[in-house]
Amino acid sequence: MPDTAVTPNNEVQTPVFQIQRVYLKEASLEQPNSPAILLDPQQPSVDIQLGVEATPVADGVFEVCVTATVHTKIGEKTVFLAECKQGGIFEIRNLPEDQMGPIMGIACPQIVYPYLRGNVADVITRAGFPPVHLAEINFQAMYEQQQAQQAAATPQ
Repeated sequence: MPDTAVTPNNEVQTPVFQIQRVYLKEASLEQPNSPAILLDPQQPSVDIQLGVEATPVADGVFEVCVTATVHTKIGEKTVFLAECKQGGIFEIRNLPEDQMGPIMGIACPQIVYPYLRGNVADVITRAGFPPVHLAEINFQAMYEQQQAQQAAATPQ
């Protein structure tokens, strides 16, 4: 029975992984230099940052959020700064402890991310700019890189 857990009372516990809800937790867009910057013919530079965070909400229930920050500039002046945080609530029970990190760092963000991509493009378009389409992300590689950085930072 590799896919089940057994309690001390010999009760079989089946692993549970369910999406409870996916929602837009936060969205903001700032255009601090408009309208003047909108008349500048130069092509803006675009910087995109992504982040993933997971927090327990209740016993066996976790919130996983993926945040995207899109900062466009012409020279040193900001054209716009958009930030969206997409959240998901997941019920995760009866899994071995060593599988919890990959579930919350890879599987959950993969579920939430497509919603984030759509919301980022929508917010930017509604502000009057061409949409910024976030690229597909390999959350497994991102998770493994974070684990390697944490291992390197941990004194031995």
